[in-house]
Amino acid sequence: MDRSHSSQSRPIAEDVKLLTVVVPSKGEGCSPTGLVGQRLARQLLAAGDPVRVLAEPEECSGWPAEVEVVAGSISQPLPSAEVFAGVDAVFLAGAHPSTVEASLRLARDAGVRRIVLLSSHGPEYEQYNPPETWHWLAIERAVERSGLEWTHLRPSAVMGSVRSGTYPATGSDWPRSIRVEGAVREAFLDTGHYPFIHEDDLAAIAAAAMHSDHYAGTVIEAVGMPLSTQSRVRSIADAIGRDIQAINVTAADSRATWQRSGWPEGAIEVTLYALQEYGARLTELTEWTAAQRPSVRDIIGRSPRTYDEWAVENTSLFL
Repeated sequence: MDRSHSSQSRPIAEDVKLLTVVVPSKGEGCSPTGLVGQRLARQLLAAGDPVRVLAEPEECSGWPAEVEVVAGSISQPLPSAEVFAGVDAVFLAGAHPSTVEASLRLARDAGVRRIVLLSSHGPEYEQYNPPETWHWLAIERAVERSGLEWTHLRPSAVMGSVRSGTYPATGSDWPRSIRVEGAVREAFLDTGHYPFIHEDDLAAIAAAAMHSDHYAGTVIEAVGMPLSTQSRVRSIADAIGRDIQAINVTAADSRATWQRSGWPEGAIEVTLYALQEYGARLTELTEWTAAQRPSVRDIIGRSPRTYDEWAVENTSLFL
């Protein structure tokens, strides 16, 4: 492993918080580990924590100077337990079922106490499929069997995923279409809904879980309220001060657009299903979101950040 921001002579710190980061993926339920990790690193540094990042080479830049960056991948077999030296808590993001158990053994043997897993929204539904097909559920089960204190974060779509393109429903093709055409073309424009969480809020939840045993053995549904596609378009239009033409298209049209962008069929199917399901069961699913305990507000101690705020912060994407 290469230590990009570190020196071999640097003494090993204690109570280090380790974050793992992988290249953005178009797989089902993938979150932008680098985007969330960057926010989390800054929050941990502000709290006085030493921070180490295990990042795939493409994700090694842009970290605060105080962060120790180690080039490597949590999705691949780790050559040794060196990356876990002095670590008390790990934000495990981008793990893979085929290698996660070996990584967890290394972490446990190195003295790590706590794993905060960035999972996915809805992995419990995988239990109805053959175990050999499990992904997120397989990772969760491995963490639970590791002997380490654990917390699972199951986030809804991350607002900032539009930057990294980790889910079709986030509008990953919107920056180009808004800049070039002043338009968004999407299926279920008015009826479709999807839940979103701000990356700062997801990072704050992870920080809280890394700092305390209060959430040990807990599955945290880190979910925001369902938003309509139309409302998100309006938020961006208000932020950039321009009209955006919102054009409703068929599901087949959206499928074709996402196929051209390289999305796998599984991610497309899940997206189209979820947009319709949240629209058809909006009241029920909104009530479910509001009923989650601990809630996002409970954990971070403030109101969750809104899509309007996110749009204002990211106007450069659309201009």
